[in-house]
Amino acid sequence: CYDNITNNFPGEIFRCVREISLYDEHPFEHEFFLRIAQSFPFIEKLRLNNREPQQNPNPEAELLIVRYSHLTEIDLVETDECYVVEFLNNIKMYLSNDVYLSVDYDTLEKATDDFTKDATRIKSSKIIGLIVSDIESRFVPKVKGYFPRARIC
Repeated sequence: CYDNITNNFPGEIFRCVREISLYDEHPFEHEFFLRIAQSFPFIEKLRLNNREPQQNPNPEAELLIVRYSHLTEIDLVETDECYVVEFLNNIKMYLSNDVYLSVDYDTLEKATDDFTKDATRIKSSKIIGLIVSDIESRFVPKVKGYFPRARIC
C-alpha cells in the first residue's frame, strides 16, 4: 500500500504495489493519472481524496487514455465531481470489467448529469458494485437504471 500520493510524486515504477491513495489540496489533472497508471501497473485498489476541481477537465481535448487494467476498487467518496467524470468517461480512461465504485450520491448525480450523460453511461456497465453514500431510497431505481450490472449499497 502506498498512501497519500500527491502531485509531487516523482514517477518511479512500483510493480508490487496493489493499493494506493491519492491526496492533495491542488487538483489532479489528467496527466497525473497517466503517471500513476505507469508507475503502478498492477494497481487493484485506488482511493482518491481531492475536492479541488481540475483546471483542464475538457473531455474533447486530445488526451491519451489512462489504462488501469487491474483496477477493481475505486473510492471517490471524498472527491470533486470532475474526478468521477475522469474515471467514468470512456474517452479518458480504460477500466477492466467488474469494478467496485464508492462515491457520494450528489457527486455522482452531478458527474452523470442526473444519470443522463452518454459519455459516462458507456463505462457504467463495467461497475458491478456501487457503494453510494448519502443516497435516499427513492433514488436507488434511477441509479440502478444507469448502472445496470451494479449491486447498489
